Amino acid sequence: MATTDATSTGSVPEAAPAEMTRDQSRVMWLLLAAAFVAILNETTMGVAIPHLIGDLHISALQAQWLTTAFMLTMAVVIPVTGFLLQRFTTRAMFVAAMSLFSLGTLLAVLSPGFEMLVVARVVQASGTAIMLPLLMTTIMTVVPPHARGRMMGRVSLVMALAPAIGPTVSGLLLDTLGWRWIFGVVLPIALVVLAAGIRWLPNLGSTRKAPIDVLSVILSAFGFGGLVYGLSQLGAAGHGSTGAEAATGITLAISFGVGGIALALFVWRQLILQRKDNALLDLRVFRAANFTLSVVYFMIMSAAFFGAITVLPLFLNQALGVSALNTGLLILPGSLAMGFAGPLVGRVYDKWGTRVLLVPGAILTSGTLWLYTTFNAQTPIWVVAIVQTVMMIGLALSFTPLFTASLGSLPPRLYSYGSAVVSTVQQVAGAAGIALMFTVMAAASASVQETGGSAADAAAAGAHGAFLVAAILSLPLLVGAFLIRKPADSIGEGAPAAH
Repeated sequence: MATTDATSTGSVPEAAPAEMTRDQSRVMWLLLAAAFVAILNETTMGVAIPHLIGDLHISALQAQWLTTAFMLTMAVVIPVTGFLLQRFTTRAMFVAAMSLFSLGTLLAVLSPGFEMLVVARVVQASGTAIMLPLLMTTIMTVVPPHARGRMMGRVSLVMALAPAIGPTVSGLLLDTLGWRWIFGVVLPIALVVLAAGIRWLPNLGSTRKAPIDVLSVILSAFGFGGLVYGLSQLGAAGHGSTGAEAATGITLAISFGVGGIALALFVWRQLILQRKDNALLDLRVFRAANFTLSVVYFMIMSAAFFGAITVLPLFLNQALGVSALNTGLLILPGSLAMGFAGPLVGRVYDKWGTRVLLVPGAILTSGTLWLYTTFNAQTPIWVVAIVQTVMMIGLALSFTPLFTASLGSLPPRLYSYGSAVVSTVQQVAGAAGIALMFTVMAAASASVQETGGSAADAAAAGAHGAFLVAAILSLPLLVGAFLIRKPADSIGEGAPAAH
């Protein structure tokens, strides 16, 4: 496949070439830079929530909307990207994604208060939701099968380094310049990446003209949005006044009810539309057994990992008394280890396949989560740092083969839909894991406090309960690691194969 001008090309994948051209390499580096900016923005934002509560004079429940609105937007937009990547050119999708992200960042810098900041977060999320599936689809389109592991390793490097430096940078900015500078630092980087894309990004593949099914978009928004909103509010259930508990219960019932019904109707609608290749999200990706196994594995791992990694800073702060800045520094070695292991893992995948990586990765990930369950208020912080670093190495051994094997199991015309499915699963499973573990953590903490335990003991007990759930969730990974295979280098339009 060769690159040509924007008038004749777009984003429907063709078979990957034997080697990448200079233009294609430039595309990949631009997309990696864009992904880095998007992930850096999200990781810096997490640390800012306590400061925003004070500076904007809002409640913790209101502040939660700064993350909930972002998650909801991602959950609504990502399922649509499978269709958009087929309908519009690579260049158009990149410019749209980075323009939305840059606009949202600018709105955040200029935001006079809470309401505008929520709007800014929604606009930012719209761009981020397009960028990540675009990156994965383009990798499958332009990178030769024998080099995909190495490229996915670079993606792992980006996805690990941004969270590694994000909290530390955010802490320094919050202590010196204020929360607006979190966005102020990201904005010029985003604008440079956008300008570089406008100047140098070519188009790849070819578009196809197909009408967008409005009903599918509506069902997708209510389905995925309802589920993610319900999950994001789950931790509030069972706490507070009787009236608040009742209102929360009604909200959860409505969210999950509407989300479940809309999602079932969405699936039914896609099964009908895909007969004529007009589906918003083509579900024929699940005909590939290796893809389905990889997605299930990824779903379990995302729920366990994102839940545990969200609880860990709370455990460090509330049970061990570690400051926010020191928490970021403590987590830094693990993130750096994961990032720098990515390219090496990619080369191993290209040469040896999945099992040599997934099996030790599953053992390290599950084993360290079980070690998490031994943490208490007397645990030395250096022990936490070592265990967390080992877990991140286990995740490094898992992410690259999972991403590569899942999408590589599909025929080229389904790459964009597969990328959308994987990204959607990550959002929903991550939200589910966080909600479940926060609920368990709150219940366990309350139980200790009722018996007269100290705040530190209550926090440690809550974290123990959450970590136990994560460890139990991780057990199926030990079996799944043996089932996922490296796909054949060339997948035709028939039934996908693996070896």
